[in-house]
Parts: sequence; structure tokens; C-alpha cells
Amino acid sequence: MSDGGRVVSVQIHGQRYPIRSGLDQEYVARLAEYVDERIRIAADASPSGDSLRLAVLAALNIADELFRCRESSRQRTGELSERWDELERLVDRMLTMP
Repeated sequence: MSDGGRVVSVQIHGQRYPIRSGLDQEYVARLAEYVDERIRIAADASPSGDSLRLAVLAALNIADELFRCRESSRQRTGELSERWDELERLVDRMLTMP
């Protein structure tokens, strides 16, 4: 959408936020629920934390999850590449056999 999308109203940590997005509304709502859950977990670990502190803790936890997923994906990609190379060598050997 050229106007920046629709506005989706979400609630995170007891506050309403109007989010303008071209993404699917249900997807935006799921993202907000996830962020709200991560802030709730941070609040349980640090009950005296203010909203900004909790948001930063939640953001760090989400970034940690992202980095771990990326690393895991890189490792899987590397393993698949190694397997592919091994299969390619095996096929080459089979094709060059008398």
C-alpha cells in the first residue's frame, strides 16, 4: 500500500499502540503478543523494573533468540553444504569407475 498500510491497534505491557503496517493485521497482532510475552517474562525476572528497562531487557532477549537462530541456520547450511559436496564426490567417483 502506498499510504503505509493500515493501522492495527495492539496492546503491549498494558499500553495501546497504533501500528501502521502493510503487513497482515493478524501477523502484527501475533508479533505484539510475542513482545508482550517477552516483556512479561522480563518483568517476572525484574519486578521493580520500569517500562523502559523491561522493554530493553525484552529486546535483548529477542535479539539473543534471533542471533541463536541465525547461528543455528548457518550451521545447518554448512552441514548441508558438506553433505552435498560429499555426495557430489561420490557421484563423480561412481561415474569415473570402469
